Amino acid sequence: MAAYEYLYLVTYDISDPKRWRRVFKLMKGYGDWLQLSVFQCRLSRKRHAELIALLDGIIHHTEDHVLIINVGPAESVKPQVVSLGKEFEMLERQPVIV
Repeated sequence: MAAYEYLYLVTYDISDPKRWRRVFKLMKGYGDWLQLSVFQCRLSRKRHAELIALLDGIIHHTEDHVLIINVGPAESVKPQVVSLGKEFEMLERQPVIV
């Protein structure tokens, strides 16, 4: 049985380009890139805590800002999204290779 997952939107405003790239590379391992500094992630409680700890170690708390928004249970949430331009696609469950 898989761990219960929630859908998260992660947005960030990182003042230093080098730190921004580090955060971007980290986020690519946790979710799908939606647009500049915005990711959609399906995370278990463990992966959520892991992501927070890793981001906390990268950012400068007086200069940077990260928002992690819990949208709800990944299996049942149906976010209402207005998408102009490219189509928005909900992140589906995929196997995680460790």
